[in-house]
Amino acid sequence: MKVIGLTGGIASGKSTIGRRLESLGAIRIDADQLARDAVAPGSPGLACVVSRFGADRVLDERGELDRAALGTIVFEDPEALAALNQIVHPEVRRLYERALADASAQSGDAVVVYEIPLLVEAAREMEFDLVVVADAPADLRVERLVQLRGMAETDARSRIANQASDAERRAVADVLIDTSESEAHTLAQVDALWARLVGD
Repeated sequence: MKVIGLTGGIASGKSTIGRRLESLGAIRIDADQLARDAVAPGSPGLACVVSRFGADRVLDERGELDRAALGTIVFEDPEALAALNQIVHPEVRRLYERALADASAQSGDAVVVYEIPLLVEAAREMEFDLVVVADAPADLRVERLVQLRGMAETDARSRIANQASDAERRAVADVLIDTSESEAHTLAQVDALWARLVGD
């Protein structure tokens, strides 16, 4: 089994790469989905978040996590953010290990793609056979956030500034996929990578 770590800054096109690899036969694990699952209703993660921050502050009327309220609490409080990360990150890791075991059970020679936005920031110690980085200039990513997600330019620049730098991501990359041109150009690079992966 080969395990690929796929990362990139916000709006860098990593989901386009992940979806293409999945369509070619890879098993895709999405860290953002695992993070949602980690605090889903009834989960141990949500119970810990409620215990730490208080049900009246972080749950909505349906008993689900109110992400906006929690975000407001941790956004300007580094201690609260650290406490949240200490709850969520181990839960995400546990769910990832389970997904990996499931993939291995499906096929001993599977190619698994773990799409993880914060690989540089929070998962450098994880072992991957290959790290793939979706790479596009910050100004282009700002443009995408404004045009495709309706984000204000100042918010877009702030989000990008709060992530690892392009240089930091490039430093851990085994493969860079240039996503600054057309989608067809991106997909052609992914197809070439896939040919290499299954040909090894």
